[in-house]
Amino acid sequence: MGELKNIFSKIDSFRNEMIEMQRELTSRPALSPENGGEGECIKAQYLYNMLTKISNNISWIGIKDERVKSKERPNLIAKIEGKNPERTIWVITHMDVVPPGDYNLWKNKNPWEVLEEDGKLYGRGVEDDQQELVASYFAVKALVEENLTPRYNIALVFVADEETGSNYGLKALIKDDYLDFGRDDLIIVPDGGNSDGTMIEVAEKSILRTKLVVNGKQTHASTPNNGLNANVVASDLTLKLYNSLKRRFSKRNNLFTPPESTFEPTKRERNVEAVNIIPGREVLYFDSRILPSYNLKDIENEILRVCSELEKKYSSGKAKCKIDVEFSMERQATPPTDPNSEVVKELSKAIKFVYNVDPKPMGVGGGTVAAFVRKQNLEAVVWSRILETAHQINEHIIIDNMVNDAKVYTALFLGME
Repeated sequence: MGELKNIFSKIDSFRNEMIEMQRELTSRPALSPENGGEGECIKAQYLYNMLTKISNNISWIGIKDERVKSKERPNLIAKIEGKNPERTIWVITHMDVVPPGDYNLWKNKNPWEVLEEDGKLYGRGVEDDQQELVASYFAVKALVEENLTPRYNIALVFVADEETGSNYGLKALIKDDYLDFGRDDLIIVPDGGNSDGTMIEVAEKSILRTKLVVNGKQTHASTPNNGLNANVVASDLTLKLYNSLKRRFSKRNNLFTPPESTFEPTKRERNVEAVNIIPGREVLYFDSRILPSYNLKDIENEILRVCSELEKKYSSGKAKCKIDVEFSMERQATPPTDPNSEVVKELSKAIKFVYNVDPKPMGVGGGTVAAFVRKQNLEAVVWSRILETAHQINEHIIIDNMVNDAKVYTALFLGME
């Protein structure tokens, strides 16, 4: 433990360097072409140069993308040899960010320029995912400068395209066998967490997004019998789906908060222009987050059954009711990471040592790229100590969290025995 405390002092001495790296990364917007950007190339070039200071085994893997000026989306892998070269600790972070929104709503009116204030850093990307990218980098830098050999190999992976599907990032790296994962490796994807660092995410719910188009017959509000009010049908459909899905798929799993599947009606598109018109068309959406024990096809079949029932209910001689269904997003959850797996236990010990809190394996309703790893039947966890300001105006972090998260990684790299 004395060795750890000495290296923690080294990490504390990196505080200003870590802030400077955040400034450099934020000043290089890494927006996908879907969001009007040119990808991660400029940011990756900076990071490649930084990685040469801590590793002599760096891979630049460009995935072709004709939409960007560089014609590729870069991914970086830096490896450091450990005492036991048969195993690797992987830390996978992402370089891309989301658009900043209205510049005028940011504290310093420029989201691409880091603002330091009251022990915090503000800027687009400082939390998502630069806090952990920087923390993992300086954890390795501390080992290198102190001439300490980690217990296993270390692989830092900086991926592209996390925000828009990972087709040019982790998904592509796994598909094309660029990542030599071993069954006994420890895999961390620090792209989520909570404010006290107690959440180790080991499971995700499935995601199903549904678009429903109700087709009736438009008419004047004074003669409703001449048409079919799509608004009435859509309202009935909303409640019937909501109640039916909750009733039929009612299992609970206390790994998650909330512990049940959720089936939420969300967006409703604008219909008619005037108040005296009965709408003949309504478009509504559901966002469902479903426990991994359920198959999405069963939920989809129930949605189709309810829609068919309402089509029959509302069709008459004058107007036929037709409900079109589109499943715009279908993401079946991968098998959860075992809450008693070695990666959970080892990470928990490191977190406990640094933060003096008791971590807990949990599930989340959102999706992370850890799912691509779990799909390979590998154990992967998601963790970081963050404020959860990602994608918000004035995204920010607590500097101490970034510094102390680096200590957690160092403790993991060296081991707690």
